[in-house]
Amino acid sequence: MPDVLRRRLSQIGVIDPDQADALQPRLAPGQRLVSMAGDLWRWDGYRATAADAPSAAALRLEQVNRLAELETGFAAAQARAAAATQAHDGLVEDLADASEADKTARARRRAADAAVAEASRAHSRAEADRALAEGRVQSASLAVARHAEAAAAARAQLLDAERQARALPDLGESRARVGDIKTNVEAARMTMMTRRSAHDEVLREGQARVRRGDAIAKDRKLWADRLATADARMAELDDRTAKAQSDLAAAQGAPDALAKDHAAVMARLSEAEARETQAQEACAIAEAALRAASKAERDAERAASDAREARARAETKVEAAQVGVAATLDRMREDTDETPQTLLAKLDADPEALGSVPELEATIARLRRSRDALGAVNLRAEEDAQAVQEEHDTLVREKTDLETAIGKLRAGIGGLNREGRERLLTAFEQVNASFGTLFAHLFGGGEARLVLVESDDPLDAGLEIMCQPPGKKLSTLSLLSGGEQTLTALALIFAVFLANPAPICVLDEVDAPLDDANVTRFCDMLDEMTHRTNTRFLVITHHAVTMSRMDRLFGVTMAEQGVSQLVSVDLKRAEQMVA
Repeated sequence: MPDVLRRRLSQIGVIDPDQADALQPRLAPGQRLVSMAGDLWRWDGYRATAADAPSAAALRLEQVNRLAELETGFAAAQARAAAATQAHDGLVEDLADASEADKTARARRRAADAAVAEASRAHSRAEADRALAEGRVQSASLAVARHAEAAAAARAQLLDAERQARALPDLGESRARVGDIKTNVEAARMTMMTRRSAHDEVLREGQARVRRGDAIAKDRKLWADRLATADARMAELDDRTAKAQSDLAAAQGAPDALAKDHAAVMARLSEAEARETQAQEACAIAEAALRAASKAERDAERAASDAREARARAETKVEAAQVGVAATLDRMREDTDETPQTLLAKLDADPEALGSVPELEATIARLRRSRDALGAVNLRAEEDAQAVQEEHDTLVREKTDLETAIGKLRAGIGGLNREGRERLLTAFEQVNASFGTLFAHLFGGGEARLVLVESDDPLDAGLEIMCQPPGKKLSTLSLLSGGEQTLTALALIFAVFLANPAPICVLDEVDAPLDDANVTRFCDMLDEMTHRTNTRFLVITHHAVTMSRMDRLFGVTMAEQGVSQLVSVDLKRAEQMVA
């Protein structure tokens, strides 16, 4: 087993999930705990349970996004891994050498400082200086017992320091040498920090490769399960094929029976056709009689209609005459207080008693005008009624067509609602699973989920966000703090983004309410999203941590008053130039 892998595995412990709460706070940096079920507890407080594993849809999306990159970069990744391993071993050795050099330089600095202090004192302190040197010699001897090489080097440096202290001409030269030693120590410290950063970068790349290997193993297991399901499906299809063949054998004898039944049916059909011919002849005779009867009926109706119209006109005239007579009698009574009988008696006695002829003609004309004012009988009432009936039938047909169209429209709306519910529930499940995973990644644990409320119908229901950060109770989004609400909203946005990724995503001041630790988690999630999707993220921010984690920076400066200038910095290229 490689030494790197052995050292890595030596920092991992297998425990029961019940022991995690007690053992996790006692972990040293770099150590972690796992369980047989797949749970993970890390030294920095991060927790990942087996239930936080990504869904099948997320795995398929990750597979599609990373398959081409894995195929094209596998050989290069192996070469880089070998080079990184060699570089890591070299860095470990260099780090050990740098640490030893730093320790030696510190010892030399302490010895030089002591020598400079002792040289500035009077000769009367020589005995005390000798006793102090003896103490340093004893300390160096103890160091030799622990590390032979470091002790020898320290002894030689101690003797050299004593000679230099005795031969030291003045205090200024010693101080210059001390300054040089300080400069060397600072340079060694900067080199050590640079190499330590490179070592951490190699460790992060190794962890990313381990995670990608785990994802590929999960994909292989998923495809194996699908293969088993396909085998079971093929076995079921074979059973159905055998059953169909048995049914086919049983149905091969059916044509003979069907032929007998067909002959009997044809005989009955011939008899029915003969009866149909006789019935058609009788029907033709009956239709001719019906047409003659209908014609006679129409003639009778026409004559009856004419008679009714004549009767109506006569009745109208009679009624008009009766009304006129009554009105005349009333007017005669009102005007002359006489009756027709008295007028006839006067007429017999005196023919000129009723008035002159112009007066009678005026009276007749007035009576005719009264008759004409009554109006004529409406002879088109039947035709008007028929037109109204036709309009009524047209409205009934239009009403029926409208009801049919409404039924089809409601059926179409029902189909659209049904498909909408299915798509909405599918998208909701994907977003809910991704939301829970991203929430646990951002908060270092806890859980979160989306809940449909206020209705059983997904199209009419509302959405409630339930969150439980580590160490808190399950609550709604409105009860969290400002930073927690921001992280939860980011988790939800990126969960929706995973369900339907886009080529470009713009984030405007999303890290403003966050502290440095949460901004680091946010940047880690951005790195993960760039690995899982082919999306370019454009982040508008003023936070130094976020800017340090980006690939390229764009800014606007005003070198001259009133003149703005765009400035661009490629951080990846800058790191290569510095290296």
